[in-house]
Amino acid sequence: MDKYGLIGYPLGHSFSKNYFNEKFENEGIDAKYINFEIPHIEDLTEILDTTPELKGLNVTIPYKEKVISYLDFISPEATAIGAVNVIKVEHKGNDVKLKGYNSDVIGFTRSIEPFLEPCHKKALILGTGGASKAINYGLKSLGLETVYVSRFERPGTIQYDKITPEIIKEYNVIVNCTPVGMYPHTDECPELPYEAMDSHTLLYDLIYNPDETLFMKKGKEQGATVKNGLEMLLLQAFASWDFWHQE
Repeated sequence: MDKYGLIGYPLGHSFSKNYFNEKFENEGIDAKYINFEIPHIEDLTEILDTTPELKGLNVTIPYKEKVISYLDFISPEATAIGAVNVIKVEHKGNDVKLKGYNSDVIGFTRSIEPFLEPCHKKALILGTGGASKAINYGLKSLGLETVYVSRFERPGTIQYDKITPEIIKEYNVIVNCTPVGMYPHTDECPELPYEAMDSHTLLYDLIYNPDETLFMKKGKEQGATVKNGLEMLLLQAFASWDFWHQE
């Protein structure tokens, strides 16, 4: 039986495990998807040694960057982003080869593209973590100018308290890559001048629980178009499967 899995820590509720095991059952695929909750990235070698049937892995927080040093090959996209969330595991005799990819950027660009209008030329990316790098890469590939928003003074970022209504009008695509507003903290949202938003504003939240965050709700009240991260999640799961099975 082929095995696939997710490495990260802590894992808690995993969309991938449920999604893939349902897929295997529905499509009669003789495979199993396992959550490998590992406290240290070094534990990856033990997983590889003890799971010879392993064909592929997804990678989540906090290992999307740390896993890179373990890979034999990394795709140009994942190299540019500096983060890997899909690994194809190849067995050649006693040798194991690991190939790294990034499916976040595919999931994100395919899900936001239908919502982009000619007026959408500049975007604010809320947060500077691993996911935000893939979002930045995706937005730039779609032709948008981007700026990171951070709580802290960091080079190349703007701080929340410096975001004026004028900036909201100019940077009218806003992508939330932070956990602010995620269940159970559904009464929280990024601090922005929401009153400056209008029908030209597009708000995209990587969060999918709740399905409408306060960030989305407050934008919607001003006429903004809003979208959550569920479709991105599905699309990046499809892309993972494709990476695992490409020759």
